[in-house]
Formats: sequence, C-alpha cells, structure tokens
Amino acid sequence: MIQRIQTVFLLLVVPVNFGFYFTPMFSHAMQDPSGWLSNGLIAALLFSMALSVYSIFLFRNRPNQMRWVKRAMLFQLIAIGMNIGIFFTVGRIGMNLLTEVFSVGLLVLALLFQYLALHFIGKDEKLVQSMDRIR
Repeated sequence: MIQRIQTVFLLLVVPVNFGFYFTPMFSHAMQDPSGWLSNGLIAALLFSMALSVYSIFLFRNRPNQMRWVKRAMLFQLIAIGMNIGIFFTVGRIGMNLLTEVFSVGLLVLALLFQYLALHFIGKDEKLVQSMDRIR
C-alpha cells in the first residue's frame, strides 16, 4: 500500500490542505458575517482530506479508488472556487496580496496532488489489465 506513489500523493493532500488553515485567506474567510462561506470552505476542505485518506485504503479496488479520488477532487475544486471568491472580495490589488496568492496556491497544489494520484492509479489499472491479457 505505502510503496505506491499515489499513496504518497494522497497523503500529501492532508498537510497541504491543513496548512491552508494557517494562512491569511482562512482568516479572511472567518470574517464572513453570514458564516455560510466559512462553514462551506471548512466542510469542503475536510471532505477533500477525508476522501483522499479513505481512498488510500481502497488500493485493492482501483476503479472504486479512482471514483473516490474524483469525488475528493470535486470538493477540492469547490474549496478553490470559494477561496477565489474570497480573494476577489479582499481588494487591495498589488504586492500586498502575495500571501493571499500563496493561500490559493496551496489549494491548487493539493488539487495537483490529487490529479497525480488519479493519473498513477489509472496507470496501475492499465498495467494490471495488460497483464491479464497476457495470461
């Protein structure tokens, strides 16, 4: 299980998403007066992390594992969309937004890790199918 590269990518999603909680964009999201944006962002990130970790343990059923990684990617995209919405409401265009851009970059990096995991799971599935044809 741990010797597969997609496991490493799926495990890297958790610290990258968790690191987002310590960025200025997260504090901007917590200042939302209605609270739905901050709660939605927290829920999307938690679901993305939980589904990524859950999909690690589905290594025996690769098509099912791919479906769960795709669902985790969907929640990651929702979090990125909410974060970009917060980014445009912050204002202050210029060099002051460098830390906010870094915050958005963390979520995009987590999405990239999920995509790479999905890619390598697909490569494993193709390899197993080609080996089944040889037998």
